[in-house]
Amino acid sequence: MREVVLDTETTGLDPADGHRVLEIGAVEIVHQSLTGKVFHVLINPERDVPQDAMRVHGHSSAVLKDKPVFASVVDDFLAFIGDSKLVIHNAEFDVRFMNAELARLGLATIAMDRVVDTLTLARKKHPGAPNSLDALCDRYRIDRSRRVRHGALLDAEILVEVYCELTGGRQRSLVFGEAAELAEAAAAVLAPRYVDRLRRPPSIAHTEASAHVRYIESFGRDAIWFRYLAPLTPA
Repeated sequence: MREVVLDTETTGLDPADGHRVLEIGAVEIVHQSLTGKVFHVLINPERDVPQDAMRVHGHSSAVLKDKPVFASVVDDFLAFIGDSKLVIHNAEFDVRFMNAELARLGLATIAMDRVVDTLTLARKKHPGAPNSLDALCDRYRIDRSRRVRHGALLDAEILVEVYCELTGGRQRSLVFGEAAELAEAAAAVLAPRYVDRLRRPPSIAHTEASAHVRYIESFGRDAIWFRYLAPLTPA
């Protein structure tokens, strides 16, 4: 099952006030395991970046002025997310901004029914508790030491771990495909060796073996131990 874990950074809090997306970070996961495929881009928002926003993510107008505009990266972005489920923390915020950018270009917007909001999952699992990304990292002992400032790609990577914790994903097998077949083949080879090891006669005295046989016989011939008794039976 392919999903895309995604985060954005913006110039402000509301696209209705003219604020724009300035960074998108997304990572691909399959069966909740990272595949290594990443989409990350800084975007020229075509407007100034207020100081309050810059203090959050660290991207200034000067840094972004030479970056591509959203219209020039949208095709790559849409190709990366495809029709996969999107996993986003506080999804309403990010989807509202992305949809504003898409609508500005006359493109189809993202439907909320394809989005998994980890904030909603966290509130259901931990009602009344703090459920920010930082709070969830602390609750699940996820290292967030690199998160000095908000960054779309770093936050997306951290969110993968949070998402796995919220859905029990860390208890699932990370082995699939050809690796699973190799594991099964290895088990088939090793299992007989393990059984042979169990059936190897113990190094005990002849008198002790005889006493043990008499003790087992006291349970009756149907006792399960008789299937392993042959190596112990005195000559």
